[in-house]
Amino acid sequence: MKFISWNVNGIRACVKKGFLDFFNETDADIFCIQESKMQEGQLDLNLPGYHQYWNYAVKKGYSGTGIFTKEEPLSVSYGLGIEEHDQEGRVITLEFENYYFITVYTPNSQSGLARLSYRMKWEEDFLAYLKKLEETKPVIFCGDLKESQPSLTQEAKPKKKPIIICGDFNVAATELDLKNPKNNVKNAGFTPEEREKFKTLLDSGFTDSYRYLHPDTEKYSWWSYRFKARERNAGWRIDYFLTSDSIKDKIKDAEILTDVMGSDHCPIELDIDI
Repeated sequence: MKFISWNVNGIRACVKKGFLDFFNETDADIFCIQESKMQEGQLDLNLPGYHQYWNYAVKKGYSGTGIFTKEEPLSVSYGLGIEEHDQEGRVITLEFENYYFITVYTPNSQSGLARLSYRMKWEEDFLAYLKKLEETKPVIFCGDLKESQPSLTQEAKPKKKPIIICGDFNVAATELDLKNPKNNVKNAGFTPEEREKFKTLLDSGFTDSYRYLHPDTEKYSWWSYRFKARERNAGWRIDYFLTSDSIKDKIKDAEILTDVMGSDHCPIELDIDI
C-alpha cells in the first residue's frame, strides 16, 4: 500500500500551487495533510474515490489535519480525548481491520521556546494515547463451549493491531536530520528535550521508516521561506512515517519527495505490505 503525508501549510493556498495534480498523480491509498489552516466549509475538495476526514482547529486559519482514504475505515476518532490538546485539530485516527492509521501535527515549541513546556506535556499524552491504542482487549468465552473450545471464562488473546503514524513531528531526531545542527541546539525543533521525547517514542516500539531504509542519508522535508533555504538545501527532516516495530519488515520503500513544491514542506511517502 502507498501512503503519503504532507504538511501543506494551508490547503487552500496549496490547491492553487498544484496540490490536485500531485494528489491525482500519486494515487495513494491514504493521503494525509497537516496544517490545513481552514474551517469547515471553506474549501470543497473534490476527490473522487476517497473518503475525507478533517479535524479543524477552533482558532481560524491555524493548525488542522486531514486524511483522504480509498478504503472506508471501521472507525474514526479525532484528537486525544484531552480537551487541553483537542482545540487545535492535531490528530486523526482511523481503525482498519489489520492496523490503526494516525496523522499528527505536533505542536511547535515556538520562538524563544515559549511553548516548550506545553510541548513536553503533549508528547507524554500522545505516547500514552498510542500505548492505550495498543492495549489488547481479551475476549471472554462463556456458556456451553464443548470439549474442543476453551473452558468457561478462558481468555483468548487476539493479536494487537499495529500502528502507522505520519505527520509533522516538529523535531529533527538527530544531527543527520538538519543542515546546521550546532547552530540550532537551543532552537525549537532541535532542543535536547524534544529529541529525547522523540527517542522515547521510538524506544516504546516504533520504527522511523525512512531512517530504517536510509540510515546515513541526509535529506530534508522542510525549509524556511527565508534566505533561499530550499534553494541552498538548508533544511530539516521533521516529517515522518513511523510504524510499529512488529511490521517494520513489511516496509518496502520510504521516500522524501523533495521535487514536489507547493509548501515549505515536501511530501513524504511510505510503501508497505499490510
